[in-house]
Amino acid sequence: MPSKSYILFHTDACHLCELAEQLIVMSGISYIKTDICDDEKLAEQYGIRIPVLKQIDSQNELNWPFDEDVLKKFLGA
Repeated sequence: MPSKSYILFHTDACHLCELAEQLIVMSGISYIKTDICDDEKLAEQYGIRIPVLKQIDSQNELNWPFDEDVLKKFLGA
């Protein structure tokens, strides 16, 4: 199984997170979802910023709000 290159930090029942995930799915990238409520440090770090897409290798982060064009630039497309 190939490793995931991106992490989507989110929480359940977050409509902005759902919108971000739709854009990410449409982009076709491989990613994992991490619920920040499961980790106190993540909740503190990302609590007011989610959804956040993080590129694992570079540690670069894309904070909401973003659209398809901004996402493409972030992904290097």
